[in-house]
This record gives sequence, C-alpha cells and structure tokens, in this order.
Amino acid sequence: MAVGQRSETVRRANLSAIVRELHANGPRSRSMLVARIGLTRSAIRSLLGELHAADLVREERAALQGTPGRPSPVVRTNPEAMVVLAVEVNVDSLAAAVVGLGGDVLEIVRVERASGTASVEETITEVVELSRRLLRDSRRRAALVGVGVAVAGVVRRSDGFISMAPNLGWRDVPFGQRLVPALGLDVPVTIANEADLGALAEHLRGAAIGHDHVLFVTGEVGVGGGLIVDGRPLSGVAGFGGEIGHLPVNRSGRQCGCGAIGCWETEVGEGALLARAGRPADGGRDALDAVLDEAAAGEPVALAALEETGRWLGIGLAGLVNLLNPELVVLGGRFGRYLPFVSDSLEEELDRHALAAPRALVRIVPSRLGADASLLGAAEIAFEAILADPAAWLRRPGRVELASA
Repeated sequence: MAVGQRSETVRRANLSAIVRELHANGPRSRSMLVARIGLTRSAIRSLLGELHAADLVREERAALQGTPGRPSPVVRTNPEAMVVLAVEVNVDSLAAAVVGLGGDVLEIVRVERASGTASVEETITEVVELSRRLLRDSRRRAALVGVGVAVAGVVRRSDGFISMAPNLGWRDVPFGQRLVPALGLDVPVTIANEADLGALAEHLRGAAIGHDHVLFVTGEVGVGGGLIVDGRPLSGVAGFGGEIGHLPVNRSGRQCGCGAIGCWETEVGEGALLARAGRPADGGRDALDAVLDEAAAGEPVALAALEETGRWLGIGLAGLVNLLNPELVVLGGRFGRYLPFVSDSLEEELDRHALAAPRALVRIVPSRLGADASLLGAAEIAFEAILADPAAWLRRPGRVELASA
C-alpha cells in the first residue's frame, strides 16, 4: 500500500524547495519560481507570504519590459535574516566569514601564520577569537543558524575527528569534541575536509556551475581533492574520500608527511616547486610568490621548476581522469595560479597517459572562487540543515525579527 504524506510534510518540503532555489540561484520572479518548482501560483504566493513574514525574503517590483501586463514581482533572500559562520583551518592561514542566506559574504577575516606550527589548542583559541570578532553584533548572533569548518586533513564528517593532518602535524585529534564547547554557540557545527568543501562551492557558485561530474584539485602546502558525481558530492562512507595527494606516483620519490614514499603531494606540493626553483622547501607563501613573479618575468629557473611541476600534475591527473571520467577538472588554491605556466606540460602528460575517450571529454580550468573556495563550501554545509527544513526557523523560539530595509 502506498504511503501518503501529511499536508504539513508537503508544506515543509515546498518551503525548502523555494528557499533552496533562491539561496543557490539568486533572485527569481514569482513566475520563474512557479516554473522551476512546479507549484501553482497561489501555492507559491502563500508560501512566500510565510517567508516574507519571517523576513527571510524580500519582494520588489520587476522592471517593466515593454510587454503587455504587469510583470511578476522579483523575490530575493534577505542575507542578514539568516547567517552562518564559516571557518577554514589551513596549513599557513586561518579564515572566518559570516555568510548570509543567498551566499552573500557579509564579513571575512583571513590571518596568515607560519606553516604547520600551531597546535590544536592554539588553533581552537584563534578560531574562537575570530568567531567572537565576527559575531560581536547581537543581531548577527541571533540570526546565526550554523557553523561550518573546513580543515586541511582527513576528517570524519560525523563528529569532526581528524585522523590525520600531516601538514598541520596533527594525528588522531577529536577536533569537533574540543571546538564545539570552546565556541559555545547554540547551533550545529559541521566539520569537513577543505577540498571536499572547495568542490562543493565551485559546483554551486564557481567554475563548475552546470557541471555534474567534477574533480576539484587544490594545492596549498599539500594537495587535496574533492569530487562531484552525478551532481552530488562524493566523500566516502565516513568523509575520508578524496585524499588524492597521497596517491603513490613515484616509488623512487621523497617521503611524504603521511609516512609513505612518493605520494603525489611530494611532487606537486609547494615544497617540491620551491626546491626545484632553488629555494628552501619551507619558504612558504613569500617564496612561492617570488617564484611566480620570476616566472612571469621569464626567469628560466622558475619557468623550468613550474614546467616540471606541471608534468607531475599531468601524470597524476591522467590516472584520476582514467578512474573517474570527469567532465571538468578545477584547479584550486595555488594550482590555479600555476596554470598559465604549467598548462602545456600538464596537457602533454594528460595526452600521453590518459585513455583517449575520457581524455577527449575533460577540460582543465582554474578555480573561479580562488582562496575562498573552501571557506564558501564550509558556509554551504552550515546552511544545509536549515535549507532542508526552513520551517524550523519560522517557529524558532526567541527569534529576532529584523526590520525591513
């Protein structure tokens, strides 16, 4: 026997569909919402009335188009009515942002630090300080619905346990267990791998919009990867998937921070490029900027170092293209900056090592979101629970109503 749905269940699902559409795709006319969601005009009008009463959406008159009839009102989210805190813990930086409904970044702070030197306790202290700075306004705190945290490590999504973050020097860290009480915020906190979140953000708001089979490869001090398969993130049974930086590519190579020999990261990571350019492998961001500046000026050693790095990038990507058959590879982090210098050697190795059929279908493009990709992905996972059930916000105890603009 078929099981029907109660009217309240249907209402909540329809509210979710409207809020997701506006959050992901921006302002929409009522007519477009009718077409996109498949509800009647009266149903859309009624549901928008609820969202408008809660100040989650605003409506405005559409510009006249010179056609007969009155144009349908345009609906947009109110970014200050519902916000999340996004945090990124990277090897040589910390970042935090307040992001409003609809993806508007309301405030962002990024702090550089020496690579891999901060302990777990120091990192948590800094994250708490950044969050307090961004949530100092009581109305912003009242609008907070979640926290998303991106970490450069192998993260168990269910509880934020970090089994390994070699470039941070962390192993077997109950990060979520320590961070949540330190933050002291009465909202869900979700912690995930930074490359997985970068892939999510590029798919929703960046270079991979409209593509459903995407490999995101990010290069900072180490290398991370995120996957979109059939339009959905793929991170494995516990969130440990996508650790492509630790694929073995050179059995005669160097030892990786994870303990293995010849990981892809040891050939394409920041340290490898700096060493090839004759600089200390731990030179950090300033040394990397100098190498890129030299390459832009035509300096042969810098260009050769980037060319060799591009060769190893192409070798690793060829195996991943054969395995995953993506339509798009998005290079994020510092790899996006390398691309103008490494494109030829990268493409040559792809041609040499990838199978002809998947090779013909894939394109390599730079990230559109740049350094903020993982941070914006953290915001998206923080929004997820409330996007799935915005009706929960409408009945939230003690919710502060914001004055209309």
